[in-house]
Amino acid sequence: MTCNVGTVDRTLRIILGLALLSLVLVGPQTLWGLVGLVPLLTGLARFCPAYGVAGVNTCATRPRT
Repeated sequence: MTCNVGTVDRTLRIILGLALLSLVLVGPQTLWGLVGLVPLLTGLARFCPAYGVAGVNTCATRPRT
């Protein structure tokens, strides 16, 4: 897996993921907050499978081909 999630994208994903996960503990307390695991994990791993399929790369350093 090569990096395809840039710094700004990564930061936004982590913030969004944590915000959604907080819904499990605070607020409506539904399991829909677990959807926040997706952006959180893709932000931490710096790899998004959907970006790979679409050919999108927001990393500052492009992988060598």
